[in-house]
Amino acid sequence: MRKIGVVTGSRAEFGLLRSLLKSIRQEGLELQLYATGAHLSQAHGYTLSEIEKSAFQVHAKVDSKLESDSALDITKSMGHMVIGFAEALSKSKPDILVVLGDRYEILAAAQAALIAQIPIAHLHGGEVTEMAWDDAIRHSLTKMSHLHFVAAECYRKRVIQMGEAPERVFNVGAIGLDEILDSNFMPQADLEKSLAISIQKPFFLVTYHPVTLDEKESEQGLESLLKSLVDIGRGTWLFSYPNADGGGALLRDKIDAFVKAHPKNACAFSNLGRDRYLSAMKFADAVVGNSSSGLLEAPAFKIPTLNIGSRQKGRLRASSVIDCDASQTSVLAALKKAMSSVFRAQLQNTENPFGNGGVGQKIAKVLSKVDLSTLKAKPFYDLP
Repeated sequence: MRKIGVVTGSRAEFGLLRSLLKSIRQEGLELQLYATGAHLSQAHGYTLSEIEKSAFQVHAKVDSKLESDSALDITKSMGHMVIGFAEALSKSKPDILVVLGDRYEILAAAQAALIAQIPIAHLHGGEVTEMAWDDAIRHSLTKMSHLHFVAAECYRKRVIQMGEAPERVFNVGAIGLDEILDSNFMPQADLEKSLAISIQKPFFLVTYHPVTLDEKESEQGLESLLKSLVDIGRGTWLFSYPNADGGGALLRDKIDAFVKAHPKNACAFSNLGRDRYLSAMKFADAVVGNSSSGLLEAPAFKIPTLNIGSRQKGRLRASSVIDCDASQTSVLAALKKAMSSVFRAQLQNTENPFGNGGVGQKIAKVLSKVDLSTLKAKPFYDLP
C-alpha cells in the first residue's frame, strides 16, 4: 500500500487538509499524519486534541520546542523540528510527503524529507504575500517539491516560471473550499452556546496575524482596528488569536486587554476549531483582519472581507474584498463600507477566483497514480 505522509502544524492548516485526508483513505492509500508546531503548544490551544477528536490518528508528533516568538527562538525551534522530522521520516519512510503553504514548521519538515530523498507534494505554491517572510518560505518549498497543487491558473504559471515542469503542476483550486461547499454548519443557537456568547449585529469575525516584515505596521493595523470597533460601538466582535509568528504574543496581549475592556462586545479564542470558525463565518457580517481565509474562503459565503495592510499584498482578490491601509481613518472607512447596503447588495455577484471545491479528491487521485520512480530526478524547466 502506498504511504502518504501529511504534515500539519496549526489549527487552520488541519482544517484545510481534512478533505484531503479523507480522500487519501478513500483512494486506498495509507495515511501517515505528522503533527507539529502549534498543535503541541499549550500557548496556542494545544490543538492536537482537535485532531485526536477527529477520525484521524496521529502517526508521529514532532515537538517544535518553541519557547517564544523571538527570531532566535523561532530559528532554534526550526532546528529542533528538522531533527525531529529526520527521525520520524527515517522510521516511517512515506512514499510521498504532503505539505501545505508557507510556514517555518513546514519548511523544517521539507528539509528533512529532501535529504531523505522522499518526494514532496506542495499545496498552495506560486502565491505572493510580499510583506511576510512566508513568501520566501513558500517559494523555497516550491523548489524543494516534486509535485505542485496550486489554487489558480496564474499561480500555476508562476510555479512553472520558477523552473517546475508543467506536467507536475496541477491547478486544483483552494482546498479550503471543500468543507465550505460540503459542510453542515452549526445553527446559530448552537454556535452561541458553544462560544458562550450572544451574537449581536454587526457580527465581525476577526483574525489578525503579525506582519513579519513590518513590525510597525503590524501593531498599527491592530490598534487602528480596535479603535475603529470602539467607534462603531455596537455588535459582537469574535477574535481568533494570531498565529505563532514573530510578534504574535504582543498582538495576543493587545487583544486580551481589549476584550477585558469591552466584555459586552468582544471575545477571543485561541482555538475556534474549523467547524466553529466556518460556522461563525457563515453568520458573520464581515471577516476582518489580514488572514488568508478572508481572501480564499470568505468569498464563498458572499460576505465582505476587510483586509488590513500589506500582509496579503500580491494575492488574488474577489470583488467582496475591501483593502485598506493600517491607519485608523482607512480602517474605519472600510468597516463602514463593509456594512453599507450599497456594497452588500453587490455581493451576490461575487465569484471566487479559487475554484469550486473537490480539491481533496483531485489531489488524492494524482497521489495514487503518479509514477514514483520518475519523481526523484527533477530537471529544471526552462521557459520557451
